Amino acid sequence: MFEKFFAKKPAHEQTDISRRFNLIGRVGQGSMSKVWKAVDLQSGRTVALKVLDKEKTLKLEERFKGLKKPTEGEVAMSLSHPNIVKTFEFGWTTEDEMFLVMEFVEGVGLALLVDLQNDEMKRYRLRYMIQIGEALQHFHQQNWIHRDICPRNVMIGDDKTARLIDFGLAVPNTPEFRRPGNRTGTASYMAPELIKRQPTDQRIDIFSYAVTCFEMYTKRFPWDAALTIDAVMQHINKPPVDISTLLPGIDRQVAGAIMKGLQANPDERWQKIGEMVAEIREAEARLV
Repeated sequence: MFEKFFAKKPAHEQTDISRRFNLIGRVGQGSMSKVWKAVDLQSGRTVALKVLDKEKTLKLEERFKGLKKPTEGEVAMSLSHPNIVKTFEFGWTTEDEMFLVMEFVEGVGLALLVDLQNDEMKRYRLRYMIQIGEALQHFHQQNWIHRDICPRNVMIGDDKTARLIDFGLAVPNTPEFRRPGNRTGTASYMAPELIKRQPTDQRIDIFSYAVTCFEMYTKRFPWDAALTIDAVMQHINKPPVDISTLLPGIDRQVAGAIMKGLQANPDERWQKIGEMVAEIREAEARLV
């Protein structure tokens, strides 16, 4: 399915986004992009307008030199799932920066709910875990590796629906992109094989998802928090803290699902994200 991405790309048209969109206000800023709430004057709908930082995007693509990494816009347009933010189109600004026109989701970031640990988080936690897992399952079925699953990249809508919102580090799940050597992602969520520059596959996302689930319950990481790769290197050979030790009352099936996802050896992890989600879904049905 990737032939269309690897074909030589023609020179692209440019869009004056100041004419195309009425920018209402900034709603987010990541390390590589800025996001505005905007009105698309062509369609009349309210959207999230994401503009990628040109220099940082080029720097990322240089890591995959010669591999013709698909752009975030191309990845986003290949996805269609209720738990993944919908992308209507992508293009390039007059400054030659990529922009994505996405559905605007009223809500809050999962990272905020993790920090608050409020009643909403505790009540809907399992639902959100399942929805994020189902989104990741669709992502994997489209033959991508996400490489940056973490609360920062999940939005919780006012309708209590979780949505994946960022695909900037995603790569095809193909041999050339699974080779060792390229470490991208968020340090505390990186799988050991990624940190050690070993061959990787979709199981690195299962590890990141398990760290996210652990954090949703405990407001902490399975190890001491790490802001840099060097810090991560110091604890990847230590076993994670058992979530049942931190939360003796946690359901054993949920705890087991999370801890299996955190196995350092990818062969001892869940092999498919759907397996882990099924375990959590079974627990939710029993606990409701």
